[in-house]
Amino acid sequence: MYKKILATVNEHINSEVTARYALHLAKACGAMFFTCFIAEKGTPKENINRAEDAMNRLFVEAEHLKMKTESITKTGETTKEISAIARHEGIDIVFASTRRSDIERRFYSGTVTRRLSSILPCSVALMRVVHMGKIHPTKILVPLKAGIDHIKERAYFTSKMAECCNAKVVVFHAAKPITKFFHGEMHLTPYEWGRRIPKDIAGFMEYLRKYEIEHEGRLLPGKTGRSITIEAAVKRHDLIIMGASERGLLTTLIKGSPVEEVLRETPCDLIILKPRHED
Repeated sequence: MYKKILATVNEHINSEVTARYALHLAKACGAMFFTCFIAEKGTPKENINRAEDAMNRLFVEAEHLKMKTESITKTGETTKEISAIARHEGIDIVFASTRRSDIERRFYSGTVTRRLSSILPCSVALMRVVHMGKIHPTKILVPLKAGIDHIKERAYFTSKMAECCNAKVVVFHAAKPITKFFHGEMHLTPYEWGRRIPKDIAGFMEYLRKYEIEHEGRLLPGKTGRSITIEAAVKRHDLIIMGASERGLLTTLIKGSPVEEVLRETPCDLIILKPRHED
């Protein structure tokens, strides 16, 4: 599914860590690995040098792994140039690290990484790096809502990330508490909750079985964003992979966004996947 993977690099160390995740995914997929740096007008020479040093380290590591690799440096507006590269090279997925503005701002639709997820013609993996020195997670938490799309690509991405790190996957669904008229909230056993797992999430787990990925499912009632961060912290997960929010600005304003909540409070590395490959 992924034949060409692009990692965007800048002067910040978290972008290089994100690129290393992309590098290991490319190795697991047998894909060609690209890195790119876009120098916008007025970028200090020191920042350019840092980004180019990072790209050189990634290039050497890719060659050491005997992977096909290419480094691209351009000047111009970041999102426009990355989009042009993705279209010209036929990129299947782009990795980009979140910036401080993505974490601090509510409704991060105006940030660079969110714009990338909106305009790129390919899949996008936005990443927030929490643990700078750890790029080989052993436990991956995958929160899924009912009614997910692109199940095949989500399962493929998760499986390849688990494969390249030899990690175990926990599929997590934060279900709404069940209530009964006049009796308030109903408390079900884990087995009873397991029987209520949505069909599409069961399909996702079936793909994991086909890819021979060690996994388990957890289905617990509670508020989505809070439940995810608590689960990741208590169970000591190393990486969260969750889908990008599809809520509009008005809905987000009224109800909030689980993705933004996890982005701000995640206790471990986080990948927000925007899949575009059709099942």
